[in-house]
Amino acid sequence: MKFVAFDLETTGIKPKEDMIVEIGAVLFDGSHAVKGYGTLVDPGIPIPPDASAVNGITDEMVRGKPRMVEVLADFAVFCGDLPLVAHNAPFDFKFLLDDIKRHRTTAPTGVVLDTLPLARKIFPGLPNYKLGTLVRHFGFPSGTFHRAEEDSAYCGLLFDKLVQTLELRREPCAVSDLVRMTGKEELRFSHYATQSDQLDLF
Repeated sequence: MKFVAFDLETTGIKPKEDMIVEIGAVLFDGSHAVKGYGTLVDPGIPIPPDASAVNGITDEMVRGKPRMVEVLADFAVFCGDLPLVAHNAPFDFKFLLDDIKRHRTTAPTGVVLDTLPLARKIFPGLPNYKLGTLVRHFGFPSGTFHRAEEDSAYCGLLFDKLVQTLELRREPCAVSDLVRMTGKEELRFSHYATQSDQLDLF
């Protein structure tokens, strides 16, 4: 299965108040990482020390970097209509959706899948389901965490592991099956195809 794993780093946890400081994505074909996409983003506000302590991103690092309005179109082209995968996807989804609506820009059209509830369902009984815990549990090669492109790569490996496990169990694992397995509503980005006020929902 081809898919895009993605991740964000932000100034905080509130999409209406905080901003994205880094966006990363990796295109996968099964377990093979085909190509990556990543950029720091100037959030237009100071990065709180608590956020920098988690992701290591400082005001100096984002100074002169593109703003999200410049990044979103490139990100949409990179993702195309492929399924999108993130760990605790609603968090990243809400941040991106707010920026897409704010700037009325194009967006990826694929469904967004969440590896967190899938991992809980497919591998019950683990101590916790943090991405770092799962990466170590499955022995994936790892280095730093809490940087967008690296975490995207880990998430992609995890998603492929989930799909492979379902295949070995001879359980259905099409995108629609995975959405149902999460027990949550399907996530898709609003998409502004033009600069008009008409919102096209895909």
